[in-house]
Amino acid sequence: MKTNFETKTEKELLTFTEPYVFKNPISKYTPNEHLGIEKISLDDDFTRIDFVYIAPKQYINGGWIQMDSGCYIRPIGSDTRYKMIQAINIPEAPTKYYFKSKGQTHHFSLLFPPLPKSIKHIDIIERLDEGTYFNFFKVSLQHNEPTLIRIINEN
Repeated sequence: MKTNFETKTEKELLTFTEPYVFKNPISKYTPNEHLGIEKISLDDDFTRIDFVYIAPKQYINGGWIQMDSGCYIRPIGSDTRYKMIQAINIPEAPTKYYFKSKGQTHHFSLLFPPLPKSIKHIDIIERLDEGTYFNFFKVSLQHNEPTLIRIINEN
């Protein structure tokens, strides 16, 4: 079944089930202990990556998040960049999503053009620059046990 993401509502995009879904993929590098990848879905029309973020305890109200509009994914061993098509439930910079409290959980998704089904590893690059960007390196497209975020008790 072919799906055209441009004709689907946000709710349909978030609930659509695809035959190639990788839950809790592991990566060689994760940007921080507050951000995790819930799943990566490969479809004929797009690649969807679902994330979960837990607001840090170090900020009074949990801080804020945003996504750089130049975000892309890149298959390992390739210079090909698949530029983000749409950010769902996270604003694009310079707009910010402000948390209401420490420890608040926030789910968001990013849509990219479709990846070939033969790809085994990808990099997810928000921005390659100095700063705290949501970059993951060598993300494995295989099924893994549930492990999303390490919770560090600062008490």
